[in-house]
Amino acid sequence: MILRAVTVRPEMLARGPWAPADIEARWADTPWEAPADLEREADARIEALRERGSPTHDGLSGRLARYEQTDSGLVLECEPARWAVRLVEGKASDSLTALCAVRTRDGRWLAGRRAAWVATWAGRWALGAGGAVDVGESPAHTLTRELDEEWKIVPEALQVEALIRLPNGLTMVVGLATVADDTEPVMDAEHDTWEWWPADVGEWPPHADERLQGMARFLNS
Repeated sequence: MILRAVTVRPEMLARGPWAPADIEARWADTPWEAPADLEREADARIEALRERGSPTHDGLSGRLARYEQTDSGLVLECEPARWAVRLVEGKASDSLTALCAVRTRDGRWLAGRRAAWVATWAGRWALGAGGAVDVGESPAHTLTRELDEEWKIVPEALQVEALIRLPNGLTMVVGLATVADDTEPVMDAEHDTWEWWPADVGEWPPHADERLQGMARFLNS
């Protein structure tokens, strides 16, 4: 099997859906070394977080080196990489993240507003749950882990929908979880409020920005 190197384009790298078991993650033993100028920019982002009182755990998380869509699923070659690189706008260097959108069986979407103190997306609304892929972890497991950590939800069903590359340089594994209509999320400290948004994206509230609407329409397609 020949794995393709990740490139800046296209934005859509691979399209599912796949079952979580169809996602294979292969981890390199040696961490990826960021260029010196990128390390300096990451240092500056960490210092900015300290100045506004946000946690600065840094450490290592995942980076996507190569990928391959096969007849049976998706193969991801991953490397440990410095977590703070993902904070460098436009230069996140394929730092690997996961987003698990959540819908009830009747189609409503779970949305939460990120707390003001968090390191990323502070004060902004987001769909479902998400976060960095831990070293050695399958991104499919990241989806369910983040869903449990952020909302204490165990989904009735879960599909991995796509692998995409974001404009800021992050590479994202996108999943979609289905939950019962009467599900009551238990919010973690990284959020300050939450809502169920209507099934029809056109009926979403004004604080649902265009990026969230675009993701929902993509998942509907």
